[in-house]
Amino acid sequence: MPLLREATLDDLSTLLEFEKRLIEYERDFTPNLKKSDFNYYNLKSYIKDPEISVVVAEEENKLIASGYALIRENKIYKIPDKLIFLGFMYVIPEYRGKGINRKILDYLIAWGKNKGHNEFQLTVYAQNESAIKAYKKSGFSFETITMRINLE
Repeated sequence: MPLLREATLDDLSTLLEFEKRLIEYERDFTPNLKKSDFNYYNLKSYIKDPEISVVVAEEENKLIASGYALIRENKIYKIPDKLIFLGFMYVIPEYRGKGINRKILDYLIAWGKNKGHNEFQLTVYAQNESAIKAYKKSGFSFETITMRINLE
C-alpha cells in the first residue's frame, strides 16, 4: 500500500507533470479549455502554505497520486463561514481503481477536521463518471450543477 505524505518542493516537477496530465484528461470533458499551456494551481505556493495540504501517494520511491485541501471562504449566504476545498485529485493510470484516491480523500478530510472544519467541497466535470462514482462512494453528493452555453 502506498505511503501518503505532505508534498515537498522536491516533488514539484512531478506534481507539475501530474497537473499537465490532469488538464489533458479533462479536455475531453469540456470544450472551452485554452489550447495554450496553462496551470490550474500555483503548486509551489500551495506546498509552502501551512493552511494548504498538498498530499502525495508514493510507492517504491515513485509518486503515484496527489490531492490538495485548502481553507476557503464559503459563499456569504451559506454556513459555515469557511470550508475545505479539495482539488488536484490525480492518480497515475496504472494505479487507478486500487482505492488510492479514497485514501487521499480520507487524509485530506482528516487534515481539514484537524483544522476545525466539517464542510468539504470539490468540483468535478459532469461527464467524469468515474470521478463522480468515487466521490459519491466517499459520501459526497451534488449541491449545484453548473451549466453553460457558448453562442459564438
